[in-house]
Amino acid sequence: MPLDERIAIHLADLFDALSDPTRLSILSALIEREMNVGEIAAAIGLSESAVSHQLRGLRQMRIVRPRKEGRQVFYCLEDEHVAQLFQMGLEHITQG
Repeated sequence: MPLDERIAIHLADLFDALSDPTRLSILSALIEREMNVGEIAAAIGLSESAVSHQLRGLRQMRIVRPRKEGRQVFYCLEDEHVAQLFQMGLEHITQG
C-alpha cells in the first residue's frame, strides 16, 4: 500500500534532517548521554553557536528533546526510535 502523501512528506523531512554530517555527529554524542550545548560542542569539535543552530532544527523535527535545569538546557534523543535509526544506518554503512 502506498504511503499517504502527508506521511511521505514527514518521512522525507525526517531523512533530510538526518542527512547532515554535523547533525549526525550531534546524534552520535547524544546516544552516549544527555549533554548541554557546551558539552556537545566540545565532543564534536564545533562552536556552541553552530551546535545551537543545528539543535534548533533537530528540536523542530522532534529528533532531540531539551530539558531545562536552572539556566542550563540539556539535550537527549527524543526517543529510542531515533537511536535505532542512527544505529541501523551506521550498521548498514559499516557492514557494506
